[in-house]
Amino acid sequence: MTTESAATAGTTEKQISLPLSKAIEISFRSLRIRFWRSLITIGGIFFGIAFLMSILTSASINEALVEGGSPQVRALLEQKGADGDSATQQVWLVSLSLLVCVVGITNAMLMSVTERYREIGTMKCLGALDKFIIQLFVLESTFQGLVGSVGGVIMGCLFMLISMMTSYGWDPLVLFPVLDVAQSGLYSLGAGLGLAIIGALYPAYRASQMPPADAMRTEV
Repeated sequence: MTTESAATAGTTEKQISLPLSKAIEISFRSLRIRFWRSLITIGGIFFGIAFLMSILTSASINEALVEGGSPQVRALLEQKGADGDSATQQVWLVSLSLLVCVVGITNAMLMSVTERYREIGTMKCLGALDKFIIQLFVLESTFQGLVGSVGGVIMGCLFMLISMMTSYGWDPLVLFPVLDVAQSGLYSLGAGLGLAIIGALYPAYRASQMPPADAMRTEV
């Protein structure tokens, strides 16, 4: 009896201790199955981070132009600055866009949880811990956040650089503050990943608390 109990305990432990690689594999498979919805979520993150990155890039380039730009460019900057400070408005717009990103991520993940009731129930019946279920949804959201954030950082930087070159000529490119913009890119990337994780926390927790028997009986 002791040997059988030990064997049973070992089997249960193997069922419960699912590796992180398995969670990553399941997460990627889910993203492939729900490709178009994932693309919409990535798009929301992309535009939010692109907007944030464009604002940060604009501030860095403006500072570089004030310090080393030609007299004509400085005059244009002073003229625009005299029209009024729009920094507060930009902060509000960025905040709202990022809030919309979080809401979109949360909504998409909740829909994913609803569609995967039986899958979640099966995994829990096989011994998957709540922690593993949470990992699945957080990883999915993190992958989407990473792709959307990287794309948004690149697009926001390029868009603002081209836009400022249209207004100020070659000075923005010649005086382009690489280090400052790179730092802004890291901040934006971190913001995108953070928002993706925050948006996935409630859906992941809800999925982890799902009773296995109820999930198995649910028809979706």
